[in-house]
Amino acid sequence: MAARKSTAKSNVSADDLLKHYKDMLLIRRFEEKAGQLYGMGLIGGFCHLYIGQEAVVVGLEAAAEEGDKRITSYRDHGHMLACGMDPNGVMAELTGRMDGYSKGKGGSMHMFSKEKHFYGGHGIVAAQVPLGAGLAFADKYQENGRVTFTYFGDGAANQGQVYETFNMAAIWDLPCIFVIENNQYAMGTSQNRSTSTPDLHTRGEAFGIPGEIVDGMDVMAVKEAGERAVKHCRSGKGPYILEIKTYRYRGHSMSDPAKYRTREEVQKMRDERDPIEQVRDVLLTGKHASEEDLKAIDKEIKKVVNASAEFAKDSPLPDVSELWTDIYAKVEA
Repeated sequence: MAARKSTAKSNVSADDLLKHYKDMLLIRRFEEKAGQLYGMGLIGGFCHLYIGQEAVVVGLEAAAEEGDKRITSYRDHGHMLACGMDPNGVMAELTGRMDGYSKGKGGSMHMFSKEKHFYGGHGIVAAQVPLGAGLAFADKYQENGRVTFTYFGDGAANQGQVYETFNMAAIWDLPCIFVIENNQYAMGTSQNRSTSTPDLHTRGEAFGIPGEIVDGMDVMAVKEAGERAVKHCRSGKGPYILEIKTYRYRGHSMSDPAKYRTREEVQKMRDERDPIEQVRDVLLTGKHASEEDLKAIDKEIKKVVNASAEFAKDSPLPDVSELWTDIYAKVEA
């Protein structure tokens, strides 16, 4: 089965383009603030920032509908914000506070929102992939027309459970979009040193799962590919693979000095391919917004992010009694 490469641009209104810009900028500014708080010792444990990859989740959320589900790995703050989770609750969870989404017990990698159909945040590489198929299985069983976006990285693409999941998803025609966020370095090893094939989206061919490669630095290319994948899954044709080529500017986590690549490489990507700057240029050249408009947007977003940091600092630590809560699910009759 031949894989396709997504290159075309979608028609989009100025309002939609401006929304994508705001959504990506919120993620960027939030992650920058999270990095600052980590440096101050207010965020403990592991912290994996999404800076550079914003177009992936913003583009796919633009293709999603209410009730669709999403599940991802530990680089998850951007996904939370893109699906509408409150920055205050996300930042409070990052700092281990009671007002966080998991009452301060989950931290960066383990927070959830039933309301927004966000199912984590998983710290074990590729563990979320079979769980994502399970979510899609429930949707098919209930015949509710929903799809599940199951995100994982290029490093996770070499895990065995991914292929067991591909097999089951294909057998049962599950409405699951497998999103490979290929930032090209996994935990610190370049793809050409760790992976036998250059194209990860072809990994589904053995199971009859179609896939395509997408420019993950172009939010509109991602949105267009997402719409194709959603249409495929919603029509009952089974799973779909999107390999979205993106690039993270920071190390794998806050503790990673990223010595496996040069500063010049990262700066070149920032200068030439930054997803936010690309949309900014379109807004300006198309006269959809002025420099003053965009400065005002940035100022407002920084205000929201700074407020989330203050909210987190003011939130209390969880009481010791919380050790015994949220252990078992409450099943509604």
